[in-house]
Amino acid sequence: MFARLLAGGVEVVFKIDGSSILVTGWTGSFGRAFIKTVLTEYNPSRVVVFSRDELKQYEMQQLFRDDRLRFFIGDVRDKERLSRALRNIDIVVHAAALKQVPAAEYNPTEPIKTNILGAMNVIEACLDRGVKRIIALSTDKAAGPINLYGATKLVSDKLFVAANSYSGAQDTRFAVVRYGNVVGSRGSVVPFFWKMRETGRLPITDPRMTRFWITLEQGVRFVLQSIELMHGGEIFVPKIPSTTILDLARAIGPDCELDIVGIRPGEKLHEVMVPEDDARLTVELDDFYVIRPQFPWWKDGNWSSGRPVPEGFRYSSDTNPWRLGVEEIRALLREIGYAVEMDPVRASVC
Repeated sequence: MFARLLAGGVEVVFKIDGSSILVTGWTGSFGRAFIKTVLTEYNPSRVVVFSRDELKQYEMQQLFRDDRLRFFIGDVRDKERLSRALRNIDIVVHAAALKQVPAAEYNPTEPIKTNILGAMNVIEACLDRGVKRIIALSTDKAAGPINLYGATKLVSDKLFVAANSYSGAQDTRFAVVRYGNVVGSRGSVVPFFWKMRETGRLPITDPRMTRFWITLEQGVRFVLQSIELMHGGEIFVPKIPSTTILDLARAIGPDCELDIVGIRPGEKLHEVMVPEDDARLTVELDDFYVIRPQFPWWKDGNWSSGRPVPEGFRYSSDTNPWRLGVEEIRALLREIGYAVEMDPVRASVC
């Protein structure tokens, strides 16, 4: 899944090898996985990490000893600093965002400044500097948003798609990648359940709840693949499995008591990555969907290699045909490093 070059005749439009890359906000686990993959499996001329957290940059410097890697302290709210960092950059992966749903609701102007105004700064600085390819990371919460974080990411998505109208004759293209929860990432339910299983009880919001899941490695490879395949203006959506929150709890703590606590404010029962209203714009490929731009005022790739999805199509975690059961969830957890803990003898604490 998500190999470097996609099978099925999809044309590689842009080459990562030999390019200079800047990533915003990626000093966490995902950013580390991205940088490791880029430096070991590709041959970039330079990789620049642009973020405002100097401690995380220092920690990342200790992990990677590579002359091609650079660290630039800055904030996407600061357009002038962005412009300085983007000098001679070919590719930008924009991941900087304020993501915590309750914090966004309590501090509404802050996610607007980072997620929307910061997106505008990235777009304008990339256009001014002649960056060739820009991929912005989105979220399922941007599809029919019900909280402020999702609303700001929807606006960001719209901005990056529309930005292709302003590139003119220069070879600058913008696209978006949208995917669901990253298994085991900081703030996800997996490490939370893993810790809570020691108490013998797991809190379940709603037993009907479903979620999409993607691993760090799959997410990284999908982003890199999207850079190579993008025409400009697309929203790339990977085909990934979904699970019920109930099966996830059973996989992690099979003997734990389950407490039904109810859906939290700003949370959905199911995740949607391709809404029904976008079906007429969506084509399907072997490993992913492409939502084409609604208003392509620029030269638009037609994705002739894709198959139009049927009328009324909706890519949602509750109707996703790729559903993981308890044993498949455990296998996925072993894959990302929970193998020892999954020993049923050692798990008997629950």
